[in-house]
Amino acid sequence: MFLMFKFFKRKPKVYSKIENHIFGIITELLKVSSTDINCDELGGKYYLSNEEQHFKVTILGNDNVIRLTNTRDSVAEKYDKIFVEDVLKAVKEEKHRRMELVYDSITNSIEKMAERLHNTLIESNEQDNQIVRRLETKDVKTKKVNLN
Repeated sequence: MFLMFKFFKRKPKVYSKIENHIFGIITELLKVSSTDINCDELGGKYYLSNEEQHFKVTILGNDNVIRLTNTRDSVAEKYDKIFVEDVLKAVKEEKHRRMELVYDSITNSIEKMAERLHNTLIESNEQDNQIVRRLETKDVKTKKVNLN
């Protein structure tokens, strides 16, 4: 029975030379922060673009097609489903990682803003308390005492 389960286990995919090359290009693009990642998840379309390097990648996940475009050429090919899924996994992971960085940055900004507001309110309350104390001491000094 154990052998049966081993039989159904997916073997690691061995990519062709061109698939390895394309996967390398895409992962290198993903490493560069100036590469934009956009997606239409409902349509299964993912777009990578790097204006500095004049390079674009379009991944049509539903059709297993990857289009590479630079200033001179544009090549679109249909690839093995598992290969395209692996490429999409890398793209989605990088997109998620970037979203987490933005989320953390926004959270830190909000926390710092809240801390500054809190400190400002404390200072304002302390100033108000000092004004009230001064007014109270002035009232005590100006009151006349009747000794009758």
